Amino acid sequence: MDCMQQTAHNIAGTDSGHCHLRLVDFEVHENNISHETQGLSKKHLVLRRGKPFKLTLRFRGRSWNPHSEGLVLEVWLGSLSERIPVQFSDTWPNTQHWSARIHPGSVHSESVTIHICSPVQSSVALYNLLLHIETRQTIRSFTVGSFVLLCNPWLQDDPVYMPHEAQLQEYIKSDYGLVFMGTNLNVCQRPWSFGQYEPGVLEACLTLLDVSPQHLSDENKDNTQRADPVYLSRVVCAMVNCNDDLGILHGKWQGDYEGGVNPTEWSGSADILRRWVSSNFSPVRYGQCWVFASVLCTVMRVLGIPSRVVTVFNAGHDTNASRTIEEFYSSTGEKLNLSKDSLWNFHVWVECWMRRPDLSAGFDGWQVVDPTPQEKSAGIFCCGPCPVAAVQQRCLSAPYDTSFIFASVDADVIRFIVRNGVVVGRMVDSELVGQVICTKRIGSDTPENLTPAYKRKKSSSLGQTSSGLEVSLNIKGKPSFGESIGMSIKVTNNSSESRVLVEHVDAQVKEYNSSPQGSFWKMHKEVHILAHEALTLQHTIPASEYESVLAADGIVNIAVVIKDVRTKERVLDSQEFNISSPQISIEIEGGDSIQINKEHTVQVSFTNELTKTLTGAVLTVEGSGLLKGKQEARLAHLKQGEKMETTVSIMASSPGTKVLMATFSHSSSPCVVSRIFHKVSIIEA
Repeated sequence: MDCMQQTAHNIAGTDSGHCHLRLVDFEVHENNISHETQGLSKKHLVLRRGKPFKLTLRFRGRSWNPHSEGLVLEVWLGSLSERIPVQFSDTWPNTQHWSARIHPGSVHSESVTIHICSPVQSSVALYNLLLHIETRQTIRSFTVGSFVLLCNPWLQDDPVYMPHEAQLQEYIKSDYGLVFMGTNLNVCQRPWSFGQYEPGVLEACLTLLDVSPQHLSDENKDNTQRADPVYLSRVVCAMVNCNDDLGILHGKWQGDYEGGVNPTEWSGSADILRRWVSSNFSPVRYGQCWVFASVLCTVMRVLGIPSRVVTVFNAGHDTNASRTIEEFYSSTGEKLNLSKDSLWNFHVWVECWMRRPDLSAGFDGWQVVDPTPQEKSAGIFCCGPCPVAAVQQRCLSAPYDTSFIFASVDADVIRFIVRNGVVVGRMVDSELVGQVICTKRIGSDTPENLTPAYKRKKSSSLGQTSSGLEVSLNIKGKPSFGESIGMSIKVTNNSSESRVLVEHVDAQVKEYNSSPQGSFWKMHKEVHILAHEALTLQHTIPASEYESVLAADGIVNIAVVIKDVRTKERVLDSQEFNISSPQISIEIEGGDSIQINKEHTVQVSFTNELTKTLTGAVLTVEGSGLLKGKQEARLAHLKQGEKMETTVSIMASSPGTKVLMATFSHSSSPCVVSRIFHKVSIIEA
């Protein structure tokens, strides 16, 4: 039934001589504008707590008599209810309870408009509303309908209040964001459609609350606690992963992704949320950190809690609460999988904005909430909300999970060189972890540096000089797929004796969140260095050495170990970097803003800039809300320098921001060679 108007149903009292409620007009258009909820639902009236809304009652039989008949509203949340006597007044009572009033003079022969206000600390939920028409002798009761209450970041008394309109537009209303990925040496970005205006998304977010373990075990307690954004963020965080509950996403980080979707192929939250609901809450396969975080960001924005997706480059995963990350290398520079700790090239979580009445005032503001299932918090896989200020101030006992978050951004890395099971070298790097922390800038597609908000500047640095031997490794430029990798290695002899050294360099492919795979390139040679001399050694890895093993935006670990032949002293340095993919071109006829319900043509092309002819070339285009399914173009042979093109038609049925994705692969390699995401803005005709 259209939520603009609903027929009222009489549920008690049937005296035909009295006034009866015929119709309820929820004044949806006006209420949505007033409450900043336009487009969130076509099924429900969506409101923000603590702000008045209005509805108009239309009667039949005879007009309502305000002198002899009282109006009492009754609001229900589950089995909890509160009666709201309707009063004639021009002012709102200063109360923490529901209130309802009629402006004097707004009563007409067959209708009356009532203004209703919820408490600012109302629970986020779907409510039902009844109306009782009461006289001294009778009570006639009618079902009025239902409405959704969300947090209200526009209202100063709400704990999620955010003072600036530009922030509210970016962190609540915008359905588009960017996820930064890759490495801090070569940051890449991909657009994400949060999709809060897509059909069914708001309802999915409310359903998520209703199938949480907290709600299923004690409905009344959960309904009451939903007023608190700290509580809401922990419930939602745990429900985004499926590890403890009927959660949304199943995480997977290695192997094949048969039976699901490769995490790299997701470009928006709406498709994931709708799949979860339509499968009767079976987990959607598969997610990784940026997918978990982006879905969490969608849910929190829908619930009215300002949120943003944040990337930490070189994020530490500290498994034993030591606030150090241990890494192991062979004596020839190969990184070994010997540690339970890990250093992720990037990790993505969410910051949510709220006051923290459970803590001191200095911890209000941005809070880290991380739904990627890594470690348990109070027995479940969730993390946060952790005040960003507590991380910076090193208040590691502040709830929730501050010590773990601190290690993610500020742990020391201890690197061990191991030979035949014995440690033969040890270095400490105090600057690598959390080297860059960033989010999408307000109103721009550029990154905003958040690092100073998390970290105080450290007094230096690399503890890798023992008896005067130093080494540093630098990658030249930002390597692109199909180009050679250039590096320079500076070796410094601070001692007063000349030395004979052996240089070992090792290159490995790795996933962003795990240890490298086997080496694809190695070299070693003898180096002679004079006393107090600094040498710079140059090396190049041809593209042909890595083209068959690297996927799109693949990451490489290169390490150098320098060994003194006489003293057996060893020093190490390493660098991890991503190789940029060859570009796919996407051009939309008429530009990147398209009209709703109108067909538009898209030209997609890929030029083979690799060093060889590619066989079995496939160019794939897809986009949730723009295309049905995948569209593929195939070519048996794509010669070096040759261009491959395809044309597709797109059309959007709902407004907002969508994302087109194109991928290029070929049968010569199991890897996707290139992937691109392209933002499309949908505008009303």
